[in-house]
Amino acid sequence: MQIEDKKSSLIVLRKTPYGSSLSRSALDVALATAAFDQPVNVLFMGDGVLQLLPTQDSTPIEKKNVAKILASLPLYDIETLFADAGALARYNINPAELTLPITTLDASGMRELLHNHDHVLGF
Repeated sequence: MQIEDKKSSLIVLRKTPYGSSLSRSALDVALATAAFDQPVNVLFMGDGVLQLLPTQDSTPIEKKNVAKILASLPLYDIETLFADAGALARYNINPAELTLPITTLDASGMRELLHNHDHVLGF
């Protein structure tokens, strides 16, 4: 495949990690897209920033831990994660305390990110 044939994808996660299957589906789509050597970025917006919390324990609800899936993203060359700065502030999450490196974006930065991708999939 020629490099110009590759289309960039942005996966936007807006839901809490365990309230529905959407967050897991979004991560599965990101991993599957990257497995086919397509460039993928991930943006956590609104309630989706809660997926970045390192202290998640999904054992009581018998769900797979989202943090473990997120930790595997670099293995698929998904190394740039973006987060909604306003949502992080609203949930009092300090980006420096997260286990994954993220780039925070304000509203205009998120608009630009959305505009600069060929495909945007929101979950």
